[in-house]
Amino acid sequence: MLYSYNWLKEYLENAPPAGVLSERLTMTGTEVESVTGTSIGIKGVVTAEVVSVEKHPNADKLKFCEVKTGEETFGIVCGASNMKPGDKVALALPGAELPGGVKIKKTKIRGVESAGMMCSEVELGIKDTSAGIMILDKDTPAGVEINPVIGTSDYVIGAGVTPN
Repeated sequence: MLYSYNWLKEYLENAPPAGVLSERLTMTGTEVESVTGTSIGIKGVVTAEVVSVEKHPNADKLKFCEVKTGEETFGIVCGASNMKPGDKVALALPGAELPGGVKIKKTKIRGVESAGMMCSEVELGIKDTSAGIMILDKDTPAGVEINPVIGTSDYVIGAGVTPN
C-alpha cells in the first residue's frame, strides 16, 4: 500500500522526517518496503520579494524588476505585468531547472541583463494556464526553496500489507 508523506503529515502533529517516520512505522509492525522521493522536476527555484517594477528602457511590453532573496538583490527582465513591489514570487536563478528540462541562465534581453526568471504556474508545471507571474502568499519568507512552499515535493511510503 502506498502513502503520501504530505498526506500523513496532515494527521500527525510534529511529524518527523519521512525516513524517521518509516523507521517508526516499522517498529510498530507496519512493514515499510520503500520510501521514494517525488518531484515534478523543479530545482534551484527560490522564493523572492519584488522590490521594484519599472518599464524596460528598450521595450514597451517588458518590465525590469528588482527582486530580493533574503540578502541578495537581482535584476530580472519580465514580460508579465501582474506583480508589484511587496509581492512574493518564485524566482529561478542561473542553474535552476524547470519541468521539461528548461535550464535557466543569465541573459541579456533587449540590452538589459536579466539574472534569472520569475515564474508562472505554467513554467513551474503546476497549471496549464496562467495570467502572469505566480504570486505567493504575502507571509511566505524570501529565499527558501519553492518545492515545499507550493507542495511539489513529497515522499511515497510503500508499506507491505500483512495478513494479521
